[in-house]
Amino acid sequence: MATREITAVSRGLSLSITRMTEHDLLEVVEIEETSGLSPWGWDAYHKELQSPKDVIMLVARTGAAVDPNEGRAIFGFIVSRLVAGELHVNNVAVRPEFRRQGTAAQLLEAVLEWARRKGAAEALLEVRAGNIAAQGLYSRCGFQVTGRRRRYYARPDEDALLMTLLLEASP
Repeated sequence: MATREITAVSRGLSLSITRMTEHDLLEVVEIEETSGLSPWGWDAYHKELQSPKDVIMLVARTGAAVDPNEGRAIFGFIVSRLVAGELHVNNVAVRPEFRRQGTAAQLLEAVLEWARRKGAAEALLEVRAGNIAAQGLYSRCGFQVTGRRRRYYARPDEDALLMTLLLEASP
């Protein structure tokens, strides 16, 4: 997937969405830790990066260097896998200070488009029953609640809502 340059309107934030690399993992884990996701940690993300071709892991970066010594900062990521014609969205997270600016939706749309090109029939994900903001994002992107997984999450114990989206193949 080629780099996409996108401008977030609310703060005029220039961003690019690119494939995740091993060099991104420390920042990805940092974002994961501040986002309340069920922890995967560095090893799990690294293992997923080594997985077969039906995995897509993307990061959103600022369009310009935040600090000249640090390069372009990562402020969001998404991890998805194609399994038997279904796109499974495993993790989506954005740094708190960059939320509600469309970054997660742009990341999600990028993996959905990838899945359409691969011929996936549907996309699915689990979201904490109490995560109203994420449910709103997924609903705006066309996902619908289709089930509930009791006590799916730990720390704290919480149900997951299963959300799905039927995909139309793109040419």
